[in-house]
Amino acid sequence: MVMNSFEWVDATTVEQAAGLLAESTEQRPVIAKAGGIDLLDLMKEGILAPMRLVNLKTIRGLDEVDTENGLSLGALVTLDRIDNDPQIRARYLALSDAAGHAATPQVRNAATIGGNLLQRPRCWYFRHGHFHGEGADEMGSRGADENQHHAIFDNDKNAMVHASTPATALVAYDASAELAGGANGSRVVKLSDFFLPPEMQHAHDARIETGEVITRVIVPPLNAGAKAAYRKQTERDSYDWPICDVAVVLTMEGQTVQNASIVMGWVAPTPRRAVESERLLIGNRLTDDLARQAARAAVAGATPLAKNSYKVPVLETVVRRTILAAAAG
Repeated sequence: MVMNSFEWVDATTVEQAAGLLAESTEQRPVIAKAGGIDLLDLMKEGILAPMRLVNLKTIRGLDEVDTENGLSLGALVTLDRIDNDPQIRARYLALSDAAGHAATPQVRNAATIGGNLLQRPRCWYFRHGHFHGEGADEMGSRGADENQHHAIFDNDKNAMVHASTPATALVAYDASAELAGGANGSRVVKLSDFFLPPEMQHAHDARIETGEVITRVIVPPLNAGAKAAYRKQTERDSYDWPICDVAVVLTMEGQTVQNASIVMGWVAPTPRRAVESERLLIGNRLTDDLARQAARAAVAGATPLAKNSYKVPVLETVVRRTILAAAAG
């Protein structure tokens, strides 16, 4: 694969970047570049062939962290900083752990939170140019022969899984994305509504319009008594793509659960809330038996494919362990 030539523009303001991105057409794609981790892969693999790259790293102020009222992360804040910032780790442990378990140290030093949320699926069908074109969505979905790492929920149309580990924790924390540019100027979208099921023919798997730029990720303040945990299960102890990951945020009063948020990643096309599991926990004293019931409820209704039914018991175990870890603080 030979990478095409492209124009490089260093943006100095969000408004300039949004204006340049708004000029994108099917014949002359214009793409934003932050850390460039996923972008470079897609260009090398021939999935993207931009005519112009708009560098967001030259925009001042997009790499700021504010913990005064909840948490505000500039879109250019790196995963490494989220992992190692003492204030983030003290208040939002599940997010720090999710960022710290994403990719390798070298990648975390470059990858940004905005780019991580917008990365494309890591499905091998999507990542091979041979499968792009007519019938591509079907090729990368339930009919795929090699589906051992694919979705076990919501996979009737497309079984590619969402690729962001921080997204799992951020949805559990009820976070939002701030977007600038576009027809409506600045807007804020809950991440639970932001992600879309992936399609090979779409430029994004999120509710972001042409000409819009993610400027911030906003996490609301935590309730008193809030505790959280994040767990990621891989095939190997060294760096590997997850089989699944789980983030749990609990509001506790003594041993009783007042509120619960349980989100599962890498098992569906978008981060998936375990709503029935949350319902079982709320208002009850958390015991090991209750955590087991909640974990069983989390995998109820799973529709595994030919080669990924092993994910169901693995996910059930990880949900139970993460609930107990969150309660233990």
